[in-house]
Amino acid sequence: MNKIVNIIKPTGMTSHDVVSVVRKILNTKKVGHTGTLDPDASGVLPICIGKATKVSELILNKDKSYICELTLGITTDTYDSSGEILERVDNFSFTKEEIEKAEKEEINEIHLRDKDSLYENDDDTSVVTMYLTVSKGNSSENTYHTWKEINSYSVYDYEDMGVERYQVAGLLQVGDENGPTEGEVGYGERVPNATVQIRGQTSSMYAQKNYKIELKKNKGTWRGQRTISLNKHMTEGMRFRNKLAYDLIRGIPQMVGLRTQFVHLYVKDNTEESGVKFEDYGIYTQVEQLNKTALKSHGLDSNGQLYKINSFEFYRYEDIIKKEDDAGYDKTAFEKMLEIKGDSDHTKLIDMLTDLNDYSIGIEDVLKEHFDEENIIYWMAFQILMGNVDTQNRNVYLYSPLNSDIWYFIAWDNDTCLMRPEYELRNFSDQNSWEKGISNYWGNILFQRCLKSRSFREKLNDAILDLREYLNKDMLTSKIESYKNVLKPYLYSMPDAEYEPLTSEQYDQIAASLPDEIEKNYQLYLESLETPMPFYISVPSIDGDKLKFNWDVSYDLDAEDITYSVEVARDYLFRDVIYQNTTLTVPEAEMDLPEAGQYFVRVRATNTSGKTQDAFDYYVTDEGKHYGMKCFYITEDNTVEEDIYEEG
Repeated sequence: MNKIVNIIKPTGMTSHDVVSVVRKILNTKKVGHTGTLDPDASGVLPICIGKATKVSELILNKDKSYICELTLGITTDTYDSSGEILERVDNFSFTKEEIEKAEKEEINEIHLRDKDSLYENDDDTSVVTMYLTVSKGNSSENTYHTWKEINSYSVYDYEDMGVERYQVAGLLQVGDENGPTEGEVGYGERVPNATVQIRGQTSSMYAQKNYKIELKKNKGTWRGQRTISLNKHMTEGMRFRNKLAYDLIRGIPQMVGLRTQFVHLYVKDNTEESGVKFEDYGIYTQVEQLNKTALKSHGLDSNGQLYKINSFEFYRYEDIIKKEDDAGYDKTAFEKMLEIKGDSDHTKLIDMLTDLNDYSIGIEDVLKEHFDEENIIYWMAFQILMGNVDTQNRNVYLYSPLNSDIWYFIAWDNDTCLMRPEYELRNFSDQNSWEKGISNYWGNILFQRCLKSRSFREKLNDAILDLREYLNKDMLTSKIESYKNVLKPYLYSMPDAEYEPLTSEQYDQIAASLPDEIEKNYQLYLESLETPMPFYISVPSIDGDKLKFNWDVSYDLDAEDITYSVEVARDYLFRDVIYQNTTLTVPEAEMDLPEAGQYFVRVRATNTSGKTQDAFDYYVTDEGKHYGMKCFYITEDNTVEEDIYEEG
């Protein structure tokens, strides 16, 4: 059955209730509604059935009219007609003067909210099966390549070669384990409808690749999306953390989320020979790409400014952050910091950064003029409680509607959430030291200025307490158990079993421990409030026969006095220490110039209460991060060279 039917929805039913009834009557899952009527409202609800669900978005965007019946003189305990009547006034009248009209709302005063109806038909634990047939395309679209080539190169290889990422032509078909399903993308088609390439940065080096499937403009969409991103999340053993985070964000009004879906992928490679069979590529998580299409789907302005933050601490960076028509504008350098995903007029961005970096303007005024403070606060509160520390300068989108001056944070790439127990089990040192609570955000000028404000910290604390109640153990346990039941059969069978870093027993152990992490992260947050803030160590300098050290001043929220300890050693474990001073009250020290060689300097700050903090700097080995230190070399010609760690 492929039809659109109008159903008169009675009061007392949700739109989702109507869909459920229709599904049961017709014994079909492909049913959706084209809008949402409040449970207390009655009226026409268009229901799409079968292939008709494909046009639901067209109907949603059409103009609608409503007839409203208003009853005056009744007060209820719920402020609507469904509540218990507390007061009734039968005889009343108002003069025009007594009717006070509300002031017209300004766009900058509106809090953006996600479109709840977008998720109503989503099943968090379902698995969609996708069939991808890849073939050589043409040189104009950069698709004349083999599947082997696609899976052989990382993004860093492409940078070295100076070429765009290779693509192949792809035929994407969606269905179930029995094959492509009628009414879904690609059903009955025999020629390519998409292009395919690897996606990700560091993840592009892993054995199991992530894929970006881009449906061609005339080939329809899947759930309103043309870009389908499939992610393996090889760095985390549970393989559901990113999805868990987005599913939880849906319950936080102050944040905007993205749609997700578990996907079982089969690939047929026709790039080198034909007649091959579909090969099982295992389980993936599909995450909706935040682009103009997604903005529109979520009820946001698709014409606004949208930046993906790749590496950005909100400093002004005048040499890089410029308008397109300014002399010296370098888009490549710009996008290493902020990837442009929306309108390319950077005026609003520059105005915000200029005010933010002007310390004569109070942070309260900066927030009022340029940001939705509520949004930033809840975004940070969520990341702190979820232990998602890889967010201080990346893995977030910056968004502003076209005719608004206000910027919003939209979460992205949440696969390091609740990672502490897994890191401990796998003997990783990551997420130690300053990577907790508010200290994790101190290196970002926006967050630092916000956190220096007592008012902001009080609001942040209120938000953390609010989310602490929402992210309760019972709710998380239920969600995690449902994900585990879905994923484990895939993860412990080929091909995923070959790359799963956890045993089945360890998987269960970590799954059981994750709900407790919210409270542990809350305690770490409280601890961070009492500890000096982290700081950066400068590259040592040589002055005559002396080696000099400098570092930024640490900061204490309670204005306690701070002393510094400095150690210099020939090894990163500081077993061979050649200089030590533990009583410094100023951020500088010096020692006699040692002979040429490799050295490590470690600086720590301690407040009056005895709480100690490391520097931001760290040295990386196969064992992980070694915090609070900088590696440097003294050369034969008496110069100092820093040992720089680069991601990837």
